[in-house]
Parts: sequence; structure tokens; C-alpha cells
Amino acid sequence: MKHLSGVIAPGDGRAFAGRIGFGERIDTIDSAVAGGSDDYILPGFIDLQVNGSHGIDVMTAAPDEIAALAVHLAREGTTAFLPTAVTAPFGSIERAHAAIAGAMTALNSAPGAGTGRAASAAILGMHLEGPFISSARLGAHARLNLEPRGDALECVLGLEKLRLVTLAPELPGGLEAIGRFGARGVVVSIGHTDATLAEANAAIAAGARMFTHLFNAMRPLHHRDPGVIAAALLTRDATPALIPDGVHVDPAVLALVYRVRGASRMLLTTDKVALGGEPIGGTRHVGRATVRVEAGAARLGDGTLAGSVISMLDGARVMVEKAGVSVGEVAMMASANPAAMLALTDRGQLKPGARADLLLLSRQLKLKAVFIGGRELT
Repeated sequence: MKHLSGVIAPGDGRAFAGRIGFGERIDTIDSAVAGGSDDYILPGFIDLQVNGSHGIDVMTAAPDEIAALAVHLAREGTTAFLPTAVTAPFGSIERAHAAIAGAMTALNSAPGAGTGRAASAAILGMHLEGPFISSARLGAHARLNLEPRGDALECVLGLEKLRLVTLAPELPGGLEAIGRFGARGVVVSIGHTDATLAEANAAIAAGARMFTHLFNAMRPLHHRDPGVIAAALLTRDATPALIPDGVHVDPAVLALVYRVRGASRMLLTTDKVALGGEPIGGTRHVGRATVRVEAGAARLGDGTLAGSVISMLDGARVMVEKAGVSVGEVAMMASANPAAMLALTDRGQLKPGARADLLLLSRQLKLKAVFIGGRELT
């Protein structure tokens, strides 16, 4: 790791160039150590699956609430994200898309936005998780799943801000839909699926490049029926995303995936819902029912997991402290790899020319400062 001298001092409100310059000596993809201290400097985290937080639900939020969500996430160390819509009647999905688009326009037109001075996480577009999912693997989703073909597919393809879609490839029309999404520049993630190993591999061959919250809401791994999880662990052409809260996936399994895949071939997402960042004890309507926080995650009344309540930084700590991952490798999983998934070359790494979206963390991984486009949030 490279040392960084005199560039970042937490709390002084200092601004520097909106992009990392050669003179600043930040030239690794993972993390740096601040000169003369035990602090870490990491690229800002990029979360590809955020259903909500701090009482804000993407499915019902107005544009100004989505923009407020971006502010909350930035103060947790997430400097870019995909607001995520879930299975719902298409009118609700269109409304969520319009709110996301409105928030993107508002943030991009804010004073100083072009120079990275807006104190909020960048909204990168929309992740649509459903409605093209398996009725056998709904999780907390409403039973409104559709086949990815015909008018339903055309409607989803028409969502201008769509960047990532989760679908079950075994559905009729699934493989053709993957090709259509890919041609439009939308990343396809395999999830909420009952796919066999052969069906998952066919989806990868068709262009699917990611797996949504591996192990959750998908056919389980079995030694005589390896299924979609085996495909996720073995392929070199698609990347599994995991929820690192220690609840959705046990830390021992997080460590197992890390040992099988390596840091460069997996990524972290929160799948965070509106209850995240709120006092314990509240309830929210998510997907098909009311959820509450119990045993470290959001759950339906019957105990079904319905998303997480962690920040990306919380997940990073779990990976380091319980799964044996280094800080630099966590930065790869939480920053570089999500950026690469969306073909973003301007962020997610500590290298000359990248956006100066940076986190200053203590040796104990406590957040000390966040810089957005080179400007410290105050």
C-alpha cells in the first residue's frame, strides 16, 4: 500500500482537486495508509442494491426523498448507489423510476454538482429486482411475478435509467431477455431463481454478469443438485454479490466464498431497506407485507428475511473481523468491483484520474471523514 502525505486531514473541511492527481500519490486500487497515522484511505463504497434507508422506501419515495436518501448514504461512506425497485404492478415501478430520474436531475443540477461539491452519494441509475422472478423463490416479494417477454419486457426495456435488472433465467423468455437487456447496456443479475446448474450456466453464456444476494431467494446448494449457487462459485464470467451482515449469509460462508472466489471476483451489496438507520422497534411495509427488525435483519412476520439494515461500512467490518478479509480486499469488493460491474472507470479505485470519492477510516474501521469529489462532508 502507498503512503499518502498531507492530503486529507479529517475535520478541516479541506477541498482538493475533484479527481485524484499524480502528485497525491494515490495509485493503488484498494487502500492507502494516511501518512504519519494509522488511518486508512479507501475509495468510496458503491452499493448496487439499496431498497431504502432512514425511513425512505424507494418504491414510495418522491424525488426529494430519493435525494435525501443519497445524503444519508454519503454520510455512512457510500458515495454512489443504485436505488432498487422491487416486484410491483408496473405503474408502481414506473412511478419509482420517475422518482429516481427526478432525483438524479435534481442532484446533477445542484450548485457545484459538476465539481463534486454536492454532499450526497451519486445516483447511478435504477436496479429493478423483479418482476421477472420465480414464484418458488419470492423471498419478501409480492406474488406478481411475470415472464420476461412480450409487453412486460418491452415496458421494462423502456425504463431510461435502468442500469441493472435481477431476473430468474429459467422463466420462459429468460435467455432472450438477457440478450435484449445486454444490447441495451443493462446488466443482468441472476436472482430470486430456482435455476438448475445448467440453466444458470446458459444464462451466463447468454450474457448475465452478476448474481443477486447469493444464497438468498435461490435454489440451495446440494451435492447432487448443485444448482445456481454452484454456477456462481465456479464461473469466471459473472460475479456473485453477497449481503455481508452476518445474517443473510453466515460469516463462515462469507469466508468460504472469499476463499473460493477471491476478492477480485465477488462484490458486496447491502439490500438495505427503509428500516435501516431508524430506531429499533419500528415497522415498514416492504414487498408483500409489513416487516420489522429482528435478530439483526428485516423480517416478515413469519421470520422470512426481507432485506438488511446495515451500511456498506458495517458490512466491510463483518468481512474483515469475521471473514478474514483484508481492508484492501474489502475495498475491492465494495468499491472497485461494483464500479467495474457498471463499466464505470472514473470511480471505485485509488488511482490518478479517478474521482476523489474517498473515505478516511481509523484502524478499527470507524468512519472519520468522507470526501465527495475531493470535498469533505461536514
